[in-house]
Amino acid sequence: MNYDSEKDTTRHIDRVRFLIGRCAVILLERAVQHDASKLTEAEKSFFDTVGNRLSHVIYNSEEYKRSLAELKPALDHHYAQNSHHPEHYINGVDGMSLFDLIEMLMDWKASNERHSTGMSIVESIEISCERFKVNEQLKKILLNTAREIDWI
Repeated sequence: MNYDSEKDTTRHIDRVRFLIGRCAVILLERAVQHDASKLTEAEKSFFDTVGNRLSHVIYNSEEYKRSLAELKPALDHHYAQNSHHPEHYINGVDGMSLFDLIEMLMDWKASNERHSTGMSIVESIEISCERFKVNEQLKKILLNTAREIDWI
């Protein structure tokens, strides 16, 4: 008896398409909800006061860290509400899902674009990976993803 793989292969292709579609829906839901907590009173007044300054300081510099300290009450709330931040998890990046990581990378890129300091996404990834103790393998994956999106 001859086996024709077309039916099984088509079923597999359709299943993978469905599963990727489900992932796309999850990412779209995250896009709609991204950082919505920044518009709540628990965070907005702090960002109104300090937030603009962050776009004019070098990422992860001492001045940047002082600004984060001023934002601490808002950031504590923000990190608790938003799982795409390593600070959301007790074990940092190790607690994150792939969806968290994708949203985090998109957030890093968008934040990088807001800064007037001219830092590249490669520098941002390098500094952030050191800051959040991201291992070399995951750092390479983040850089590969940035390259695939044509950011590099």
